[in-house]
Amino acid sequence: MAISVDLAKSLDKAYEDKSLKEILDASPAALAGVTDADAEHLAAAFNIKSVRQLGSNKFFAVAAALVALESAG
Repeated sequence: MAISVDLAKSLDKAYEDKSLKEILDASPAALAGVTDADAEHLAAAFNIKSVRQLGSNKFFAVAAALVALESAG
């Protein structure tokens, strides 16, 4: 089953036509609203250097789960 997702508003313009692998391997600055300075802070604080690492970081996963629990409740 093919899945299509429009991420145009979630990504910087330069990444809108990139493959999923290219986006996941990119700096977090590829995400709309995340600056190069923000990405540098993520790297310094959490050793997060890619969108993949950001999405799989245990601290961010716990925070997202807590927010989801609150929303469900």
